[in-house]
Amino acid sequence: MPQVAAGAHHALSIGELSDRSGVAPSALHFYERNGLISSERTSGNQRRYRRDALRRVAFIRVSQRVGIPLKDIRSALDSLPEGRTPTKRDWSRLSRLWRAELDARIEALEHLRSDLDGCIGCGCLSLKACRLQNPEDSLGDGGTGARVWDPAVSRRGS
Repeated sequence: MPQVAAGAHHALSIGELSDRSGVAPSALHFYERNGLISSERTSGNQRRYRRDALRRVAFIRVSQRVGIPLKDIRSALDSLPEGRTPTKRDWSRLSRLWRAELDARIEALEHLRSDLDGCIGCGCLSLKACRLQNPEDSLGDGGTGARVWDPAVSRRGS
């Protein structure tokens, strides 16, 4: 692990990064182990994070909140420049990468919400016999097991 140069005042300790980002030190260690952020070591073997880690941690937290898998977050962060704070343009480019996926998730959740309201309204709570989720047992043609969670499959059966 690289060492911090003496007098590098811009570097943050794990405690400072945790306090400023609102993320527990254990989560920061997890992010580091998974290649999402990086640190350097002091001569006393203490971690020090560059200031751009604050924006990276914020990006990780927002990305996680909307359901982006860590592997996708890591790929996005790997595309960012090293050694400088990412710009608004950098972040805009990354958010555009996920827009279609997020739109599809929103659509799936809205569909699920609508179907769930309908199922609770009729009271049957049976996916096997439900006229909304499985009209004329059309989903049974595809074999056994869960199929309705995927809106595309659900629409084909409707």
